[in-house]
Amino acid sequence: MDSPGLHRPEGDRSDDSSTESALRLFSTDKASQALGMQLVSAAAGAAEMRMTIRADMANGHGTCHGGFIFMLADSAFAFACNCQGPPTVAAGATIDFLRPAKVGDVLTATAREAWRGKQSGVYDIVVVGQDQRIIALFRGRSHQLVPARVTTQASPS
Repeated sequence: MDSPGLHRPEGDRSDDSSTESALRLFSTDKASQALGMQLVSAAAGAAEMRMTIRADMANGHGTCHGGFIFMLADSAFAFACNCQGPPTVAAGATIDFLRPAKVGDVLTATAREAWRGKQSGVYDIVVVGQDQRIIALFRGRSHQLVPARVTTQASPS
């Protein structure tokens, strides 16, 4: 269940349950695992993911297809907003691609909670290459799932 190199961000004061939540989620996240993503760090409201760009991720221009960069940022977003509280999903997201990534590049997506309300949040994710140059900026809006209410119906008379 461990992800290589998992640690908490510097200055993090969250308890071990945040890290455990992230590891549980990662253990069942087949999409992120299939792309070779690594969960580098996780804490309440923050996460860092890393992925090496493979040849099968290249588009017709020979650069990384934007969908893979989006997925890396989206995965970091998911771990940042699921390290605390009830299960949370994306309500929307935008991305700005600033530089291309190439085959062999190692990308790191760092997610930070910008705002959190009762059932929603906003997260900013920065994707950088191994040279620390920004590749993309992603903003995600989250929504917490509310457990279904059990209702009882009166029996027909």
